[in-house]
Amino acid sequence: MASHTVKGAALSLAAFALYATHDVVVKFLGASYSPFQTIFFAGLLTFPLVSVMLLTDRSGGTLIPVHPGWSILRTVTAVLNGIAGFYAFSMLPLAQCYAIFFAMPLMITLLAIPILGEKVGARRGIAVAVGLVGVGIVLRPGDVDLNLGHLAALSAALMGAMTSVIVRKIGHAERAVVLMLYPMMGNFVVMALALPFVYRPMPIEHLGLLAVMASLGLVAGLLIIMAYRLAPAVIVAPMQYSQILWAAVFGSLLFGEEIDLWTGIGAGVIIASGIYIVLREGTPRVSENRPVLETRSRFDGGSFPRISLWIRFFDRRKGVE
Repeated sequence: MASHTVKGAALSLAAFALYATHDVVVKFLGASYSPFQTIFFAGLLTFPLVSVMLLTDRSGGTLIPVHPGWSILRTVTAVLNGIAGFYAFSMLPLAQCYAIFFAMPLMITLLAIPILGEKVGARRGIAVAVGLVGVGIVLRPGDVDLNLGHLAALSAALMGAMTSVIVRKIGHAERAVVLMLYPMMGNFVVMALALPFVYRPMPIEHLGLLAVMASLGLVAGLLIIMAYRLAPAVIVAPMQYSQILWAAVFGSLLFGEEIDLWTGIGAGVIIASGIYIVLREGTPRVSENRPVLETRSRFDGGSFPRISLWIRFFDRRKGVE
């Protein structure tokens, strides 16, 4: 059992290293192309493989959602999550993006109160408050000129949190294939409609980078699935914070970025509060919904379905077969 836990932790660390490399490509392409164009082509490259996998679903039912209102809202938040996140990478240093994205567990905890009926006790409430202070330290309003990149990063965290909480709200009633397909189709349609207004011709090397980006996201997602198969969520989930280390390395080597003192302090506060929330949710008597622990996807552009849905999809396939 201990060896499985170690393997799960190692796989998740490898996955987040790949995700960080994926984000380097996003940032590099974001200097030349609109998020709409980047997401469209990345999704186009991933979609055939994902479609083939979805076609193997043998569970009964239709593609009509049981909760159409929540499904539409989730599709909207998933699309906005990708656009905002890709734009943030193009505007902000990698470390700042991650520090703000790491606020997503705090937002999930807050949104779970009205949407899931989650009861947040004093300890988790204090952890959320401390984490939000950490966000303020990173942003430093009044001392730093805030721009659309900061707003986009905050929006990506909020939209990602909303998407995750809605999955927890309706996931028990909807087929996994329905929960996967609608956001992917929403991304494709929105990006395709916007593409004529933002399109710039791409040289072959940039098209190659898109293929690399799509492949990295796909492989990283599969590694995360394997990690959750081997190790408990309380071990795997905190590994996402290793991305801040990759941000320091990649930001310095490739983009000439440095993590300033206050960004480092703020990120540390956010990470500490996030880990505390994860550990508290891991105690059964604290939370029945476990909204943060069951959020097994990090920020994404919508080209690869959420990890929790893939796990559910594979579990149901095993049950059917």
